[in-house]
Amino acid sequence: MKTSIKKLTISAIIAALYAVLTLLLAPISFGAVQCRIAECLCVLPIFTPYAIPGLFIGCLISNIIGGMGIFDIVFGSLTTLIAAFFTYKFKKNIFIALFFPVILNALIVGAYLSFLMSESGFSLQGFLVIALEVGLGQLVSCYGLGLPLASYLKKSSVIKF
Repeated sequence: MKTSIKKLTISAIIAALYAVLTLLLAPISFGAVQCRIAECLCVLPIFTPYAIPGLFIGCLISNIIGGMGIFDIVFGSLTTLIAAFFTYKFKKNIFIALFFPVILNALIVGAYLSFLMSESGFSLQGFLVIALEVGLGQLVSCYGLGLPLASYLKKSSVIKF
């Protein structure tokens, strides 16, 4: 019983942190040019599998409240879930593990945002531009902020998963 409560609590805290960070920084969290600071939390599956549902729920809440509609709610949240799963699976190499949130968001989020934001529908040029913009934001969050966060978590005794 205690283990289940611990798992649920860890997932809930991560979901809340993700949602709060995303929504507090909404102007830079949504749209074609975005840098979701909350994506630095994508390092957490390296430390615990309970981060996977936490990141998914946090992203889902964020996309329901402030996102770009149903495409963002469904595909954006599922992208985070898949990326978190692969981050966990490749946790032995943090540089490879963090590649998944970057590339999956760039490709999937870039694809539906380029469709949603274009008056004429999907175009390869629009996709490439938006995928690059989303990917650069992910690089900043995952590697620029996530790596120092992971380093801190490894060294500190503040958090014991």
